[in-house]
Amino acid sequence: MDLDELLWSGADAQAAALRDGTVSAPDLLEAVLARLDAVNPALNAFRVVYTEAARAQAADAQRRLDAGERTPLLGVPVAVKDDLDVAGDVTAMGGRPQFPPAEQDAPSVARLRAAGAVLVGHTNTPDRCLWPFTETLTNGATRNPWQLDHTPGGSSGGSAAAVAAGVVGAATGSDGGGSVRIPANFCGLFGLKTTRDLIDMGDEEHWHGLAGVGPLGRRVADAAAMLDVIADEPGGYREAVDTDPGPLRIALSWRTPLGPAIIERQRKQAVLDTADRLRALGHAVTVTEPPLGVRPSPQFLVRYLRGVADDVAQLPHPEWLEPRTRRIAALGRRVPDSVLARSRAAEAGLHDLMAGFFGQFDVILQPGWTGRQPRIGRFHGSGASHTLAAVSQGIAFFPTWNVLGYPVAALPVGFDDIGLPIGVQLIGAAGSEATLLSLSGQFERAHPWTSRRPSL
Repeated sequence: MDLDELLWSGADAQAAALRDGTVSAPDLLEAVLARLDAVNPALNAFRVVYTEAARAQAADAQRRLDAGERTPLLGVPVAVKDDLDVAGDVTAMGGRPQFPPAEQDAPSVARLRAAGAVLVGHTNTPDRCLWPFTETLTNGATRNPWQLDHTPGGSSGGSAAAVAAGVVGAATGSDGGGSVRIPANFCGLFGLKTTRDLIDMGDEEHWHGLAGVGPLGRRVADAAAMLDVIADEPGGYREAVDTDPGPLRIALSWRTPLGPAIIERQRKQAVLDTADRLRALGHAVTVTEPPLGVRPSPQFLVRYLRGVADDVAQLPHPEWLEPRTRRIAALGRRVPDSVLARSRAAEAGLHDLMAGFFGQFDVILQPGWTGRQPRIGRFHGSGASHTLAAVSQGIAFFPTWNVLGYPVAALPVGFDDIGLPIGVQLIGAAGSEATLLSLSGQFERAHPWTSRRPSL
């Protein structure tokens, strides 16, 4: 396999090539850096690239490989979303850096480094990671490799663009309302929103329990290999990808907490086609709805708004934020402690309802983003209220699972008539990552997606 093909093969295949000596870690990194130099001017996926530090890490990884050491990502170049601290670099989160360079890695980054993954750079996000598009006044627009005039989504848009463009085989993302799943859907990748607290995020809870770290990869195995490194407990996630799950009971759900959603025709058909494909794999797919009603929506809104306000309250220079970020924070400051406490307490009732539902079903199939990827600049200059209203329809199927903290796989299932990717969601009960990875791996073997590549 030549180096260009290896770049497109994903992190798991790159790890295998490094283990068997097909390629060296320094040579693989140089190919990654050359690819990054070629495409990043058009994509704007990276805020900063750690060229010399990455070369030192690759050399050290090769010494470890030569000594016989093995980890799931030893010597593999990966990208880190710019919401996780990397020692020696600022964490900008889409704007002007508010704090000095980090003195130590975030827990996930520390685990990647300890496993010998090569940290290539920090990838772009929207301001404070608030939006499902990655465009900021500070860093400009990050673009979708499949169509440069469309967004790769957000808030993990830089990470998704870097993986989709064949720069790195896997990257970290985070998800507080769809921020792993939306970029995965938009860029034709596999992404995994993980169970709350499966991955250590440090001492502070993010957005009052809505947000967590998750991996993005070209293939299911890439995300699983990264999860084996960064999860708090060993889960055999990579092994699960190669293991068929057996017949599963799958609920096909069309309703959001606000009722039926308007879904673009090709994306609705893609969900129906996915259901048929799952049936052909031996699973029972039944149209039915989780018994949640409207309850998740106010819980999400309270925790999101107050979470943004609490985040902004810690910043030394809130005046540096974009106007609509400041406005969201102002709305969040109006959420009383008592309302936040009631919202958090009400989550238990949702879990009680879902316990019975997951007694009858193993997985839920839902649409992803309900329409076509927005064009670059669609929200430029828009205020907070307009932006929230405009994106609310697109994200309708995402926030419920942040409220509950359940794992969700973002699965690529096709392309629309202008060549933009389409994705769906597979939702499981808390701790069911292995089941979701097993089902997704089975689906990928039957309906692979990586042979089609964006032509930048």
